[in-house]
Amino acid sequence: MPTAYRLVAACCLAVLAFIVSSQVINLSPEGTNFGYFTYVNIGLGVICGWVVMGKRTGRGITAAINNGLTGMVALVFWGLFVQGTNEMFKLAMRHRYDGPFEAVLGIFQLGVEYGKVLLEPHIIWTLLIGGVVSGLLTELAWRRWR
Repeated sequence: MPTAYRLVAACCLAVLAFIVSSQVINLSPEGTNFGYFTYVNIGLGVICGWVVMGKRTGRGITAAINNGLTGMVALVFWGLFVQGTNEMFKLAMRHRYDGPFEAVLGIFQLGVEYGKVLLEPHIIWTLLIGGVVSGLLTELAWRRWR
């Protein structure tokens, strides 16, 4: 059911995904082709905000903070998984894997490799603060438009 607070949650995580994607791009070597990296992450932010955060709204301030952090963690998990899967398919088309099991394992290896980039302090702080603010804004929207 479309509601205002689900829309607020989706917009908040989309903005968070955009900001963190920009930070990751700034840390990468110049000339790196990211393709649809930012757009995919924004789409994942919308989905995670709508599905994960949207249905857990309306339980108080502490739950709102936890809800925002849960949405942020879901966004990071799905972002790493989708980006790892995309890179695995690129490598699989170049015959870099000996079999399907090795390719599936490659998704998780690439996700961990990409996750290391997120361990920069300014990215961690952005994710934490963005998650808390997203949760609080979603709770505020629930109280205003329920």
